[in-house]
Amino acid sequence: MPTRLEETRRVRLTNVIYECSEFTSLRFRDPWAAQGKPGQYLMVWIPGLDEVPMSLSAMDDGGASSITVRCVGEATEALSALEPGDSIGVRGPLGNGYAVDCRRPLLVAGGSGAASLTPLAEAMLSRGVEPTFVLGARSSDQLVFADRLERLLGPRLVVSTDDGSRGYSGYASGYAAKLMDKERFDHVYTCGPEVMMVKVFHDAERRGLPVQASMERLIKCAVGLCGSCAVGPYRVCRDGPVFDTRMLREIQGELGVSRMDPSGRSVRVDR
Repeated sequence: MPTRLEETRRVRLTNVIYECSEFTSLRFRDPWAAQGKPGQYLMVWIPGLDEVPMSLSAMDDGGASSITVRCVGEATEALSALEPGDSIGVRGPLGNGYAVDCRRPLLVAGGSGAASLTPLAEAMLSRGVEPTFVLGARSSDQLVFADRLERLLGPRLVVSTDDGSRGYSGYASGYAAKLMDKERFDHVYTCGPEVMMVKVFHDAERRGLPVQASMERLIKCAVGLCGSCAVGPYRVCRDGPVFDTRMLREIQGELGVSRMDPSGRSVRVDR
């Protein structure tokens, strides 16, 4: 028999928050989702359309949770158009989240990766761990959670934009490498475009720093059966989405190189 976590539950949106260009947060109350760990995800069902994986971007003891949607396709456009009072289906939280086994961590987020790493930063602070956070985006109007992170971290938040419109001019991975040389970190966490995470992983490896990276693949069943999210010997839906250094080393031949499209055909990773 399936557990409640694996069953689709109907939840009603309590709030819809415009975060910044392309990004919207959907807030709802669900006792199971509220018990999720940073890095875990929900399968979100849009009635009559599709079911898609979404990272938990907030969860608290009061039972409130949220997902943060980047409007990039039909399913995410439909989610972004919802209003308070509308309903969605959720199952989860699913997968493996981040392990907090560090004292001086560096967090590197690109684009929508902030949705996964921001709850991790909050969890770290609650344990007395003060992370340094690199928040990257293409431009200043796409820096999701910049205000939330600035309130949390103050000067330990570093902003990076590809076009130089705010903060460091260049890629988040480039500034992360500079920080690895400048400060003494003991762990690196990253989420964002895969080509960015590959660069962060290799830079950390050269410096002997362990890494946890949140992988993205096409997740359909979310229970490890269909294989659409396979990478190396792993199923991202169950073995991930967070991969540690050992796992990342095992999949280096595919990391940042290839993935499966909806038809099961191998295609090149382009972001």
